[in-house]
Amino acid sequence: MSDTGAAERVRRIVIADDDDDIRGLMTIAAKRAGVQIVAAVDNGRSALTAVQSGDIDLAVLDISMPGLNGIEVAEAIRSDAATKSTLILMVSASVQLLTDHGIVADRSDSFIVKPFSPRLLSTRIREMLELGEPA
Repeated sequence: MSDTGAAERVRRIVIADDDDDIRGLMTIAAKRAGVQIVAAVDNGRSALTAVQSGDIDLAVLDISMPGLNGIEVAEAIRSDAATKSTLILMVSASVQLLTDHGIVADRSDSFIVKPFSPRLLSTRIREMLELGEPA
């Protein structure tokens, strides 16, 4: 039995975190998940530009970044008809930021609290993109 069509299309993601080490862990996790990393950037403005470049399935966004923060990037993604269907995974060291007043819940599809293991992030990416287990 073979998959056809959309199941064979490689999923494309954008990663944004201003911490080089965390961004590196995110990249490892994304590669384990079997997705194509279109951009791994250190600020919100670059993340938004990468998502707006088109055909991005998932944006993994740190909340606290210079320029535009992750919440501002998520708001811009959601307000644009061309990008509003992009899935958003928020990442933060602050549980309070992630849970207070539904701010993140209203603007993202899921979130992960730092520190996290690359395995957890890889699993979450696969779940969000409805990918099967890696071969």
